[in-house]
Amino acid sequence: MDFERYQSIACSRRGRVLTLRLNSGEPLNAVSQELHHELGRVFYDAADDPDSDVIVLTGTDPAFSAGGDVNWLARQVRGEGESFVTESRTMRAIVHGLLDCPKPVVAAVNGDAFGIGASLALLCDIVIAVDTARFADPHVRLGLSAGDGGALIWPQLIGFAKAKHYLLTGEPIGAIEAERINLITFAKPADEFQAFVDTYADRLARGAQTAIRYTKSTTNLALRELFNSVFEAGVAYEGQSRETDDFREAVSAFMEKRKPNFGGR
Repeated sequence: MDFERYQSIACSRRGRVLTLRLNSGEPLNAVSQELHHELGRVFYDAADDPDSDVIVLTGTDPAFSAGGDVNWLARQVRGEGESFVTESRTMRAIVHGLLDCPKPVVAAVNGDAFGIGASLALLCDIVIAVDTARFADPHVRLGLSAGDGGALIWPQLIGFAKAKHYLLTGEPIGAIEAERINLITFAKPADEFQAFVDTYADRLARGAQTAIRYTKSTTNLALRELFNSVFEAGVAYEGQSRETDDFREAVSAFMEKRKPNFGGR
């Protein structure tokens, strides 16, 4: 795997464990346009990497990822960003890259995971979070449909009743409660977090790799079928919601540090 292909993802090895660290350079590690494109190919490269058996996805402190970079969204409002057709192609590549990767992917959530950051973490096979981290999909607070995978993965993990609450309000959930309701696998105190992640990844790396990979692939079959049947609609709805006055108002309100005044259009 050619680490030099990546500027917004820091790659490193520890034995047979490959760590991918989100490092966008934006506040709270928000997903920039460059990081978005790199995420669209990194899981395919990692899957083909001959020198690793386990992938750890983490963030640069203090956050895992605060979601999409609002400056990037503001450029889109002004018509200065890339077309949504191009962006949606990358969205598909990210989700399918994670679901199709035969190697186990461990999300080491070192801080808050919001928006696409939450989707990235929750699409991983094992989610280990520091107990102070929060998870949220606040697309609706930006006047957007949750089209990058959140509307699909949250209900599969915690059921429709709870998932709809968090998706329709954008309310965050703390890691301890997230573990209790099975949104994530483990929540650990900060002083135990990294050692637990390393120990868990090493345990997977010592396992029977063919058996682990086939088991993951089998377990993901239903999830992949669901995404193949529904994901296109989610992407289309998000694209349509970007044409609304509510989206433009939400971005303006964020940039002006005020509460949005949604008009329902």
